[in-house]
Amino acid sequence: MPTSPPSIQPAPDLRDAWRSEAQPASVDGASSGGLLTIPASGGTPAAAPIRVTPLQGWHLPLLDDPAFLPLQPLLQRSLLLSVPRHLLSALVQSARQAPLVLVASQLDARGRSRPVGLLLARAHNRSGSCWEVQHLALASWVAEHSAGSCRTIAAALLREAINRTRGAASWIATASSLDTSRLATLRELGFQPQRTQRLWHWQAPPAPAPSPAPLPGALQLRPLQRRNAALLWHLEQATCPAPLRQLLDRRVEDLLDRSEGRGWLLIDADRNEAVAAVRWLADHPAGGPLVELSVHQAWSHLLGAPCEQLLSSLAEPGQPLWLLSDADDGARQDWLCRLGAQERGDEVLMARTVWRRQEGSVSLRAAHRLGAVLEQLQPGRRPVPTPVGQR
Repeated sequence: MPTSPPSIQPAPDLRDAWRSEAQPASVDGASSGGLLTIPASGGTPAAAPIRVTPLQGWHLPLLDDPAFLPLQPLLQRSLLLSVPRHLLSALVQSARQAPLVLVASQLDARGRSRPVGLLLARAHNRSGSCWEVQHLALASWVAEHSAGSCRTIAAALLREAINRTRGAASWIATASSLDTSRLATLRELGFQPQRTQRLWHWQAPPAPAPSPAPLPGALQLRPLQRRNAALLWHLEQATCPAPLRQLLDRRVEDLLDRSEGRGWLLIDADRNEAVAAVRWLADHPAGGPLVELSVHQAWSHLLGAPCEQLLSSLAEPGQPLWLLSDADDGARQDWLCRLGAQERGDEVLMARTVWRRQEGSVSLRAAHRLGAVLEQLQPGRRPVPTPVGQR
């Protein structure tokens, strides 16, 4: 007996499913399930909601905007090492946490997902109590419409990153002193300026001096190693402002991890303490290392030949070197000018603390048990008999 063929149901539109997931975020910006969708404001690219998700392999071909292309090698490496890092973090508690990479996307006029922003953050220390925003890039075509769209996308990425790092007690981020939009976005999310740093560009001599000037007193020039890293930690604790020092929460191992063991120290052999040091921070995109020079306040007279010898020990001959210096340190700025270094702008280091509501279920149960015990000890109450098992 012939039967009628089953009716063919049309396939669901994935674009409708994508839109159904996009719900306006709450006032405090909390997200559920790693998905943050907020109604963007201003301009054509802000008509669709913003969807923030962790970086996936299928994101790489879509990240073809000129603002994202320089980060492609870093993103590919992060994807390749994501699984081993998560396994290592689960097995070894002291292992450094994997970087966090988030992608903000919107639907274009044709219903296709298009990346509009990218954030890469990493733990500043092994304990994960402090995180830093390493890269926050927005698509170049977004900035052409309105500054409000840029601030909305940047805020969405930062808010989702803060919500995802449950163990973080503080966050740090840097922005150019001329980038008023980025600074305003950070302030809206609770970031406060901690210090203003000036970037200097110094060209190392083409060849090292055949016989460097002898160091004064009992000073010795030593490379950074694990056995003398504690001296560097004590030096940076003394030179870093107290509020920022508490937010960074660095240990000796954190300095070794960040500098990758590349640094030099001036050690006072009589007191066995480091009085000046230089360590590698990162490779500058324009070429050459980005370093941090720390000089103890009581040894500021070393700003001269001894500190120049420190810088030359870390920089290769003829290689440019990028140096961060506190904008309020006039003596160091004068010395760098005499050294022939050139100013390349200021950046503001901003930080914020993270306060999270603690779950009180365990503590409440313990309090109820303790209250029940104390209640039995109150005067005027008959003691409760202890149950006896069957004989």
